[in-house]
Amino acid sequence: MTDPAIIFSPAARFNPALRRALNDILGGSAASVLAVTFGLSYALLIFTGPLSPYLSYGIAATFISSAVLAAVIGLGSSLPFAVAGPDSSTAAVTGILAASLVERIEAANLSAPLLSPVLITLGLSTMLTGIVLCGLGLTRMGRAIRYVPYPVIGGFLGATGLLIVMGAIRVITDHPVQFATLPRFTNGVTMSELGAACAMALVLYLTWHRSRNAFGLPIILVGGMLAAHLAFRIAGISPEEARALGWMFQPPPPATFMLPWHIDDLAHYPWFAVPDLLGNVVAVIFVSASSTLFNTTGIEVAAHREANLERELNTTGAANILSGALAGYAGCISVSRSILNFSSGGRGRLSGFTVAAISLLMLAIAPELLGFMPKFVLGGLLLYLGADQLHKWLIESRKRLSKLEYLSLVAIIAIIVIWGFVPGILIGVIIGCATFAFSAARVESIKYSFDGAEYRSSLDRSRDDQEVLLAHGGKIQGLNLQSYLFFGSANRLYQHVKKLLHERPECRYLLFDFKLVTGVDSSAAYSFAQIKRSAGDLGVELILVYLPAAAEKVLRSSDFLGDGVTVIPELDHALEWCENELIAQHQGLAQEEANLRDWFAGILDSEDDADELIRRCQRLEVEAGEIIVQAGDAADSMHFILDGRVGIMIPAEQNGMTRVRSLGRYTTIGEMGLVSQTPRSATIQAEVDSVLYVLNTHQFDAIRDEAPALSRKLLTYFVSVMAERLTFANRTIAVLRR
Repeated sequence: MTDPAIIFSPAARFNPALRRALNDILGGSAASVLAVTFGLSYALLIFTGPLSPYLSYGIAATFISSAVLAAVIGLGSSLPFAVAGPDSSTAAVTGILAASLVERIEAANLSAPLLSPVLITLGLSTMLTGIVLCGLGLTRMGRAIRYVPYPVIGGFLGATGLLIVMGAIRVITDHPVQFATLPRFTNGVTMSELGAACAMALVLYLTWHRSRNAFGLPIILVGGMLAAHLAFRIAGISPEEARALGWMFQPPPPATFMLPWHIDDLAHYPWFAVPDLLGNVVAVIFVSASSTLFNTTGIEVAAHREANLERELNTTGAANILSGALAGYAGCISVSRSILNFSSGGRGRLSGFTVAAISLLMLAIAPELLGFMPKFVLGGLLLYLGADQLHKWLIESRKRLSKLEYLSLVAIIAIIVIWGFVPGILIGVIIGCATFAFSAARVESIKYSFDGAEYRSSLDRSRDDQEVLLAHGGKIQGLNLQSYLFFGSANRLYQHVKKLLHERPECRYLLFDFKLVTGVDSSAAYSFAQIKRSAGDLGVELILVYLPAAAEKVLRSSDFLGDGVTVIPELDHALEWCENELIAQHQGLAQEEANLRDWFAGILDSEDDADELIRRCQRLEVEAGEIIVQAGDAADSMHFILDGRVGIMIPAEQNGMTRVRSLGRYTTIGEMGLVSQTPRSATIQAEVDSVLYVLNTHQFDAIRDEAPALSRKLLTYFVSVMAERLTFANRTIAVLRR
């Protein structure tokens, strides 16, 4: 691109300051073309329908807003080349605010004045927007809007695009888009006007949308205007007839500037409508804040410059306060105008002042231009702007969003258009939070799992201990957790643990590694309580490692930590502890099995028979006070008492129980019932913690069929035991007869 300074004077070649100033003026002039064109369309978008007679005031408000925003933001922005003004999104929500006010005024009194209340509403809402923006900037809370779910932002901006399209249709046809007015759109002239506007929007899409040339847009609009006038001349339609048919705008009077802050205007303001307008005011604030942040970010990316978001919010807030004081409406930094200025060579703050000066100049020229402008030309521009916004959020976003997120975006657009911005925001945030919770719950909270046979501590052990861990390492199960654990992901963890304990019944130690966990909420603590309950029912010990202090506080407040739960700082130490427990238990079981084998070998006079009997028995651990068999139950088993003591209990007076006999280690009980198949005549209860080996009827019959020799030895043993007990009973009776 040729340096524009060369065009003007040789002195500029040697004066860098003058060259920079010329670049800024040229870039600002190029950006002004967009500012003027968009400004006219925004004025028509806001001051339409019942407000059409006051279009001259709307033009004044538009270009005063453009001038103030361009000057103040150009002076204070952290991006010196930034160009600001009313934006399509802010204009759309401002138009909805104005239309809502007019609707409520006319519903109360058709003869009530409209201009002053509308200007007051625009001014107050703009000043309130500026105050909120300054508050966000001063408190550094502006970045909080980045936490609003993306589908909510997309739905909000997509809805503004649809509202711009609906506003464009009203500008073109003078009819609002409602079910009641649909028959009016079947009129031939109306259909022709809409068709011409759609053709204009298509031309803009096929040409300026792709090139974005600085002067492409005005050339296209002027070309459309000339083509329309040529068509009118060929058809023999005069400009007055074209206006009467609705093809052209009525020439408005010169732009009229008015400050509505008079005592009488404020006294007659319809304050009763304020509660109903609050939602639309919130929409103006929300759109202005989000547009400021998103547009600034877009300029950063396009121009490779870094901006200060807090400064942008403060500057935009101050600009809106001043614009509102002058009865203007809200705006913000513009991506298209700023990038056009930057591409044209503008780098300094003079570009913003150039846009402001040209905007003020348009206060005198704009009404005359509008008088020659066919409706479909500016209406087509509005259709293009709205359709471009809709395409961005309804079509392009489909590639970036999941199916659920996209459906929520479409739902938010529909809610805003049908019920308004506040319900749309609230329901959108709820949908966004629910979508996030659903998506986050699908994130796997378990990074990987392991057992003690494949993953061990760093402690070197003897070959015997290693064999024990290899054989019994499955009793140690570990889960490496990750991400944030809340009600969704924690419930999935609980379901996984239930399945794991069902598939691994041998598990006795369950480790949870919290090293990669970023947080635990209170609802997740309930899931851990369920895990503790399920593990406790199966005799499984829970071990927590790398437990963060915050997570420990949450789990402790829910009474999760306590019996059955052990907290160990490191995974290696936790594995070592579990391994030591396993080895100690195995050593105890090995000694227990040796004692049992010696006992059985003594009563059967054969080690092979002892091994066979051990194979047929089932080990049973009982706690003190636990009932082993109940009187009256079927006698389907007998018990070998290897360790501990059990008592034979019979009913006593007042529902009590009396012990008639107690049996210690290396004794048997229930052999008579096993042989005779008669019901239990007494209750057997553990008096201390005991270890018993149970031989049930099925195994006893199998021994009789498969190992007759062993069966005979058992019967012989039973007879000897009963003979000893009978001898003891006889001696007791003899003593009692003395």
